[in-house]
Amino acid sequence: MASKNSLSLIKRNVDINVGERVVLKANKGRKRVSIREGIIEKTYPSIFVVRIDSSDSEDAGRTVSYSYCDILTNSIEVYRHKDNVKIGCL
Repeated sequence: MASKNSLSLIKRNVDINVGERVVLKANKGRKRVSIREGIIEKTYPSIFVVRIDSSDSEDAGRTVSYSYCDILTNSIEVYRHKDNVKIGCL
């Protein structure tokens, strides 16, 4: 079982990267993975917000929110765009 300490470490790692360009790999189930690029806009106590930069007209300028628990359970993976380092790993 995950401790509160591990969630606070993930939150701290995401906080450090606010304003950074990231690549999000979201597990959509049944072997489907969504890959998007965006910028971490803001962090809150239980979630963080990413503004998606996409060439698709439906996703352009869209903001999505994820919980830190999503990173802990590997529902999403967040990588820094410039050096492909995984954010939030323990």
